[in-house]
Amino acid sequence: MSDVFAEAPAQSAKPTVFFDGVSSRKRQVTLTLGDALEICEEGGTPVRWAYAEIRRADSPPGILRLAAMSAPPLARLEIRDGVLAADVTARCMHLDEHRTTRRGVAKIVGWSVAAAVSIVCVVLFGVPLAADRLAPLVPKPVERRIGDAAEVQMKTIFGRSVCEDPAGKAAFTKLVNRLRDAAGLDDTMTAGVLPTSVPNAFALPGGKVFVLKGLFDKAESPDELAGILAHELGHLKHHDNMRGLIYNGGTSFLIGLLFGDVTGSSAVIFASRSLVEASYSREAETGADTFAIEIMHKLGRSPKPAAELMFRITGKEGGSGLATIFASHPLTEDRLARMTKEDRPPSGPPLLTDKEWQALKGICGSGKM
Repeated sequence: MSDVFAEAPAQSAKPTVFFDGVSSRKRQVTLTLGDALEICEEGGTPVRWAYAEIRRADSPPGILRLAAMSAPPLARLEIRDGVLAADVTARCMHLDEHRTTRRGVAKIVGWSVAAAVSIVCVVLFGVPLAADRLAPLVPKPVERRIGDAAEVQMKTIFGRSVCEDPAGKAAFTKLVNRLRDAAGLDDTMTAGVLPTSVPNAFALPGGKVFVLKGLFDKAESPDELAGILAHELGHLKHHDNMRGLIYNGGTSFLIGLLFGDVTGSSAVIFASRSLVEASYSREAETGADTFAIEIMHKLGRSPKPAAELMFRITGKEGGSGLATIFASHPLTEDRLARMTKEDRPPSGPPLLTDKEWQALKGICGSGKM
C-alpha cells in the first residue's frame, strides 16, 4: 500500500459523529485509516469497517454519511471535514456500488413500462379470454352457490316473497317448462315471479330466472312474454352471467373461484351490480336474441311479439326507464327490425290458453305490487 494510505490517525478540525445503530447516543469519534477504517471513541472499544463494505448513505450537503454492510442497519458515520471525507472516499472503492446508475434507471423505467403494458393486456385480453374459457367450466354447485347469494340480494331489492297464486303459478310453470324443454335445459332450471312494478327479467347463475310483475303488466300475449323468457334462457345456456361475473370481478373473482370463496361480500356485490344493470356485452345480447328466435321458431311461434314488447317498454333509441332489461342491450328498433325479418305465421299450438294467460297476469294478486 502506498504512503498515501499509510496507517495514521485522521485528524479533523470538525467533529466526526458516529451512531452505533444500537442506541440513539451521538458519539464523537476519531478515525484511523489503515487496512480498514477504525472508528475510535475515547474510552471505548474501536469499531472496524472494511473499506469494501462501506457504502454512501443519504446525507445533507457538506456531510459525508457512511454505512457498512456488516454493521447494524442503523449504524451511521458522519464526516463533516472535507479533507478527511476525501481521504476516506479514496479508500472506499465500492462506495456507490449500491446506487442506481443511469443504466439502472433506464432498466427500472423499461421494466415499469413493460409491467404497465402487461397489466393493460391482461385487462383487455387476458381477463375476457379467461372469462370465455372458464365460464362453461365452473362446477354447477359453485354456480348454484353464487346464484343463491345473488338471489337474496335480488329479493331484497324487488320483493322477498315470490308470487304464488295457484292458477297463475300453474300457467307460469307450463310456459317455463315448454321453453325449457325446447332450449334443452335440464329440470334444475327454476323460475319465479317477484312482485314489483319494474318491467324486468333476469337470469342468475345456477339456472335461476326471475320475471318482475311489471313485465306481465306490459305484456299483451303469452308470445311476448315467452320471447323475453327465451332470451334469458339464452343467457343461461351460454353461461353469460358467469362470464360477466368473472370479467367484472377480474382477478379477485378468479382467486375466489380457485379457493372456493365465491359467496363472500365481493362476489355478492359483483353479482348484484351486474344483474341489476343487466350489463351483458353487446355480443352476448345478440347471441341471446338469436337463441330466443330459434326457440320461438322451434315452438312454432314468432319472435316478433317479444321485440314489440321491448319497443313498447323502452320506446325509440332504447329509452331511459329505470333498471329495464333493455338499458344496455342493442337498440330496440334494431332488434324489432331483426325479429320482424324472422317473423313467421304460427305453426305450433298456443303457448297458453286465454284462461291460463289471464291467470298468469294475476299471479301476484291485486295487493302485492
